[in-house]
Amino acid sequence: MVNKKLIASVAGLSLLVGVGTGVYAGSNLQEIKAYLNGDLKVRVNGAVAQLNDEQGSAILPITYNGSTYLPVRGVANALSVAVDYNEVNQEVILGEKVDGTPLNAEKFNNYMYTKDPAQTTYNNKNYKEAFYYHGESGGPTIIITPNKKYQKLHLKMAAIDKELTGIKIHDLDNNVLLKDVGTIATKDGLKEIVVDIGNVKTVTIEVQVKEGGGLFVPLIDSYYK
Repeated sequence: MVNKKLIASVAGLSLLVGVGTGVYAGSNLQEIKAYLNGDLKVRVNGAVAQLNDEQGSAILPITYNGSTYLPVRGVANALSVAVDYNEVNQEVILGEKVDGTPLNAEKFNNYMYTKDPAQTTYNNKNYKEAFYYHGESGGPTIIITPNKKYQKLHLKMAAIDKELTGIKIHDLDNNVLLKDVGTIATKDGLKEIVVDIGNVKTVTIEVQVKEGGGLFVPLIDSYYK
């Protein structure tokens, strides 16, 4: 996820990505007449950025019909964000790759949701978005809504400072226990929990947190399949 500011002095900005020549055989492509715009400057966090392609060569924005289009790879490089192109699915992929649908793509309760780097960083890696709870003892409940669209939940969770206990995952609508995880110790690191959620609309994740301890769930690295 890109959370740095991208500043450009144009009215409408869209993004382009450089892809392999094989994709141009697609029937949805339409030939246009556009212009390379060497006058446009792009600022990233206040500094003028040079947009480069995968080989490090300078590339220019394109102006077409009053709108200016920036190359995705150049912008991603300027923001230090991973970028890739899946030719089979014709998808541009920005940020982390996951083999499924990240939890942040679905509806969830947000009282523990955070983008604060101080709370989204675990073991020196910033996961950008997370569920975070720390400091007070209690039994927080995470509610997510797969809406019967997936078969598996791949949930990653870490205990901060003190172990987590009483971790139970339920099908809320049918009042069914899907998985009794038990305990996660701090030494377990970021533990992956796999749960069958076929035909489940709403999932609750109950956790017991000891005073002075906390829990961490990265939302992009936790996903549905």
